[in-house]
Amino acid sequence: MRCSVIFSCFLAVFCLAASGPVAAATTRPNIVLMVADDHGRDALGCYGNPQIKTPHLDALAADGTRFTAAFCTTASCSPSRSVILSGQHNHRNGMYGLQHDEHHFQSFDTVKSLPVRLGEAGYRTARIGKFHVGPEPAFAFQTVLSAGAANDPATIGRSPVEMAEQSRGVIESADARPFFLYFASDDPHRANAVLPSGKPTFDTWPQPNRFGNRDEGYPGITPVTYRAEEVRVPPFLPDTPACRAELAEYYQAVSRLDQGVGRLLAILKAAGKYDSTLIIYISDNGMAFPGAKTTLYEAGMRLPCIVRAPGQSHPGAVQPAMVTWADLTPTILDAAGVRSEAGAFDGRSFRAGLEGAALPGWDEVFASHTLHEITMYYPMRVVRTRRYKLIVNLAHELTFPFALDLAKSPTWISATQSAGKRLGPRPIEQFLHRPKFELYDLENDPEEVANLADDPRQQILKAELLAKLQAFQVRTRDPWFRKWAFE
Repeated sequence: MRCSVIFSCFLAVFCLAASGPVAAATTRPNIVLMVADDHGRDALGCYGNPQIKTPHLDALAADGTRFTAAFCTTASCSPSRSVILSGQHNHRNGMYGLQHDEHHFQSFDTVKSLPVRLGEAGYRTARIGKFHVGPEPAFAFQTVLSAGAANDPATIGRSPVEMAEQSRGVIESADARPFFLYFASDDPHRANAVLPSGKPTFDTWPQPNRFGNRDEGYPGITPVTYRAEEVRVPPFLPDTPACRAELAEYYQAVSRLDQGVGRLLAILKAAGKYDSTLIIYISDNGMAFPGAKTTLYEAGMRLPCIVRAPGQSHPGAVQPAMVTWADLTPTILDAAGVRSEAGAFDGRSFRAGLEGAALPGWDEVFASHTLHEITMYYPMRVVRTRRYKLIVNLAHELTFPFALDLAKSPTWISATQSAGKRLGPRPIEQFLHRPKFELYDLENDPEEVANLADDPRQQILKAELLAKLQAFQVRTRDPWFRKWAFE
């Protein structure tokens, strides 16, 4: 008997050593990370919108945990995705702006990403849909189910049920190794219209952008359409007919994505993998409307985050801890039992709170935006606490540049033509020309209109927040920290 016990102990140690820096294989969950494109918290039933139809995401939240204070760290596609997949802020990993075409931003070759780390730890890794980061070796997946060009109507990213069906092989495989599936849709991003010349364009005025919706539909999708008069106009947007028409199209794209999520979850359940899988649903940044995407106002950075832990024992939990996308890679690796070198990440694991358990001390977040398109240089650094937000506009002398799809949008055009020229309560002039410091009391001013940065009564608070922000810049190796010395 004693020999048998010794042999069993030796075998257990050997198996752990052979598997590398991971926990025993039987304890390792499968991982599905779903990343929507430009999906704000405004368009989800489980986050309080009674008009939008998102039954499958609502059901996931009811069966899992809904995070109420989750934030991207930069409201731009490629930079945000680089943070999601590296655990490092974009100013540290090098993805300062968009990856595709003439923008040509790339992370540093030395970045060791989430899929690479999981692959080295014995996971099968696969991706489908939008990719939009580079260089590819730094973010390498073992299996590429679709190439995922940026906002390309020829790719599968607008057809989420097809995406789910093409993921079957990964989910249903008899391979005993756990899998990591990165499921990244193009929905509900704005869509390029195609001119008679074949050239894509975002210029659809006076017609709304269709957000990928098309008359012929998509395989497996039952279109859910909305009337302009029934949509909920977020308070930061102009309540104009043009904006309402675009919100109706946006809602339809969200409902299409929801059906793809439903199919993916059904495949997991039919394969007997649902209960052994860590499932995460997030968006890269806020909705593709002016005042949200490419800004670090709340609509740009406060986002949906729905998580179902393997074998969740507290369904319907709500997690109020303040988390960011820099925390995702450390959390996923922690759940997978994968150890990483000290200082590898700017975020930290919130695994202990996956089922809603209190996370003391998770009461502030930081954000860092530098560019979107190559011509859109506007570095901003942000610290946000439960009540206050300080935005530092490091190139405040410039007019705020925002994305081509937003500048050409009927929503923006209608705002510029409306009486008073306002985006919701914010004057357009205030939106375009910003001071160096913006300080907001989010409890009393949730729309971030009343800037308190020059209020004599708020100077101690401003100094405290600025000190926190500068310490964050040092801690995360922000090259833009040097501007404090130069200027």
